[in-house]
Amino acid sequence: MSLRSSLLFVAALALSACGLNSVPTAEENAKAKWAEVQNQYQRRADLIPNLVNTVKGFAGQEERVLTQVTEARSRATSINVTTDDLSDPATFERFSQAQNQLTQALGQLRTVVENYPELTSNQNFLTLQSQLEGTENRIGIARRDYNEAVQAYNTRIRTFPDAIGARIFHGAEPMTPFAAQAGADTAPTVNFGNSN
Repeated sequence: MSLRSSLLFVAALALSACGLNSVPTAEENAKAKWAEVQNQYQRRADLIPNLVNTVKGFAGQEERVLTQVTEARSRATSINVTTDDLSDPATFERFSQAQNQLTQALGQLRTVVENYPELTSNQNFLTLQSQLEGTENRIGIARRDYNEAVQAYNTRIRTFPDAIGARIFHGAEPMTPFAAQAGADTAPTVNFGNSN
C-alpha cells in the first residue's frame, strides 16, 4: 500500500468517526419523534370540538368553561413549531405553554362533566372521553420519546468525535426538550365536595 493510499485510508477513517453520518441520523430521529408529538396534539385538537358539542347539549349553563376550552384549543393550534424551531427555546416554550393551557382547560371541563350524571352515561360522550384520555397518554409517550431522541442528538453533537463534524459540517445546534410545567411537582388537591 502506498503512502498516499494509506493517508487516504486514515483520512477516510478519521472522517467517518466525526459525525458526518451519525449527527444527521440522530437529528432526523429527533425530528421524526417531534412529528409524532405534533400528530398526537393534532389528534387531541380534532377530538375537542366533538367533545365540546356533546357537553354543550347537556351543560348549556357551563358556557364559560366550554369557551375556555375552545379558546385554549385555538391558541394551541395557532402556534406551529417546525423542526427548524426545535433549537429555539423561546418558540418551543410558547408552544409548550399553549398546550399546557389546553390541558388545564380540559381538566376544568372534566370537573363540569362530574355535575351531569346523565352526560357521563351518554355513549357518545364516553367514547369521546375515552379517545381523549388515550390521546393524552399517547401525547405523554410521544413527548418522552422525543425527549429521549433530543437527549441522544444533543449528546452526540457535544461529545468527541461527533462534535467535530456537528460543528464544522452541519452547524448543529442543540434541540429543546420538553420540560415539566411549573408546579407539576406538586400534587393537585382532590375535593369531592364533602370536606368540612
